[in-house]
Amino acid sequence: MTKNKHRFVVSLLVIFLLFCFTISVIAVEPATLWNLDEYLKNPPKVTWGEKVNPFVQEVYYEGEPYQGQPTQIFAYFGTPKDKEYRNDKFPAILLIHGGGGKAFAEWAERWAKRGYFALAMDLNGQGPDKPLPDGVSLFKDIEIFRDFTIEDGDYKNMWTYQAIAAILRGHALLIAQKEIDPDKIAVTGISWGGYLTCILAGADNQLQAAVPVYGCGFLHENSVWKGNWFGRLNNWFEKMTPEHQNRWVSLFDPSSHLGRATMPMLFVNGTNDGAYPLDSYRKTCQLPKGDVTLSVTLRRPHGHIFTFNEVDTFIDSIVLKNTKPLPKISAMKLNDDKKTVSVTFESEAAITKAELAFTTNTGIYANREWKTIPAKINGKTISAELPTPVPTCYYILITDERGLPVSSPINILQ
Repeated sequence: MTKNKHRFVVSLLVIFLLFCFTISVIAVEPATLWNLDEYLKNPPKVTWGEKVNPFVQEVYYEGEPYQGQPTQIFAYFGTPKDKEYRNDKFPAILLIHGGGGKAFAEWAERWAKRGYFALAMDLNGQGPDKPLPDGVSLFKDIEIFRDFTIEDGDYKNMWTYQAIAAILRGHALLIAQKEIDPDKIAVTGISWGGYLTCILAGADNQLQAAVPVYGCGFLHENSVWKGNWFGRLNNWFEKMTPEHQNRWVSLFDPSSHLGRATMPMLFVNGTNDGAYPLDSYRKTCQLPKGDVTLSVTLRRPHGHIFTFNEVDTFIDSIVLKNTKPLPKISAMKLNDDKKTVSVTFESEAAITKAELAFTTNTGIYANREWKTIPAKINGKTISAELPTPVPTCYYILITDERGLPVSSPINILQ
């Protein structure tokens, strides 16, 4: 063999080996992580449990296999009380709890009383009062952020994969009920449930609306799981090798999925949220392809709070179309005078208050002091004068006649 032929053969071998290595490392794409059609066409096996009250019943349904073994999911199933008196089909909603949470009967009941079928599932292998014998308990940081392999399917044993699969199976369960309109199903989740809602929005394009409360993506760039927050060392991403972090982010960070979301979304958060800071949050809200509405209020408390009325109104306006939608606000524009900012807005409900929300602090977002000053409403334009010193973060916050807050995208200077 001549020297040139030898070099050619070696080059081909190197290319082949690199190709094989790439295929083995990237054996699954984020867009194909969960097969939506397979889930929705094959509803899980269901066992109905006890009635909790006239609106809510216990239900157990087939979960995703874990390490090759069958699993079971427990949930509360909410049913509108007047269902037997109606001929038309009902809307439905998936309810996703956060860390330290569970399947909440009162959450399902709340939506049932609002005229929706509701499914509030447990994502930590728990039943109504104790662990399920065939449940999977992975809902802790050490499991969520552990390293995993792709080529042997170990990624399917990760909590995020299992949780999204459980929610998709829950969606299929709802579709299988003859009283439910499959084209009127929405989802909302709180904290870690908001994180899952962001991923689900990219994975399940059959949902009509999605509302993540607090949760966002870009957790590896800034979040409670990176760094020292409030004296609590939580450096999960700092502990990862670059390869581990790349694997985790590519499959399980919402930033890898939200770009495929097409349904209308409402993002709900507070200025000082300790888990999902504003920089990561702002980047997350820019990803969906569909319409995005923001409701960021000053110092909104973080918890399993089911009573934010802007969530209810947003979902009703999209799914039922029976109420005025939340106002729409444009991005802020710095005016020619370099001293004022303005936005335009559209609203079927009257706007009763407009403010510039701002902070002049730097450092950890959760520790910053926020203030507001009045903004001027002139027709469909709202403007405000920037205070001195120039804020490090600011946005326009408006409230409509129903007391519902909606915000513009946040401008972050530092």
